[in-house]
Amino acid sequence: MMKRFKDRLKEMVLNPDSRSGSIFDNLIQLLIIVSLVSFSIETLPNLSQSTLHILGLLEIIIVTIFSFEYVLNILFIRKPFKNYIFSFRGLIDLLAVLPFYLQSGLDLRSIRIFRLLKLLRIFKLFSDGSAITTFKTAFSKVRAELAIFFIATFFILYIASVGIYYFENQAQPENFGSIFHSMWWAVATLTSVGYGDVYPVTVGGKTFTSIIVLIGIGIVAVPTGLLASAITRTITSSKEK
Repeated sequence: MMKRFKDRLKEMVLNPDSRSGSIFDNLIQLLIIVSLVSFSIETLPNLSQSTLHILGLLEIIIVTIFSFEYVLNILFIRKPFKNYIFSFRGLIDLLAVLPFYLQSGLDLRSIRIFRLLKLLRIFKLFSDGSAITTFKTAFSKVRAELAIFFIATFFILYIASVGIYYFENQAQPENFGSIFHSMWWAVATLTSVGYGDVYPVTVGGKTFTSIIVLIGIGIVAVPTGLLASAITRTITSSKEK
């Protein structure tokens, strides 16, 4: 009985293609998103005590499940020190729960954004079908790269929002009152549009913004270059055939 239960747990954690593994994997992915939304809500001003209490309970539940996943990986993965604990995935899983236990006053919960890397599992490449249009064929050729790129763009958007919030919140609480308020600035800055009424005034904020602007140039250029290159290759291939 105990061995069967252990085998089910092992399958759930290590085999995402199984039924139990798929359910657990989807649960973890859902909790990743819920934890990010919860963390962002916590930065809103004037939250009621009942709301803070609910968010606190939610935090405990999420961290408990993340901790459970972390421990099971250590128990079931062969050579856990080599294959998990000191791997990129293992370190991210640890950083996702460590701040809750440390309670040191240093807020590192925004690191959870990197757990969204697990969402890459849900992207499955479909076999190439016959082309209906040149654009559809070109898009099909680069869809994996575009999917990964847009996920990475969301990472950067969230990190930019968190970063500018911590740099500018005290200096400009009316413009950067929460991470949600900061997201508009992040979108405008990353797309190189700019938002003249809201801009950083601290040295840290200005330095951080300079880096984000440079990253924003690539965010606009990369998908355009991928599609343009794919369309060119598709047209050339069609002519050769």
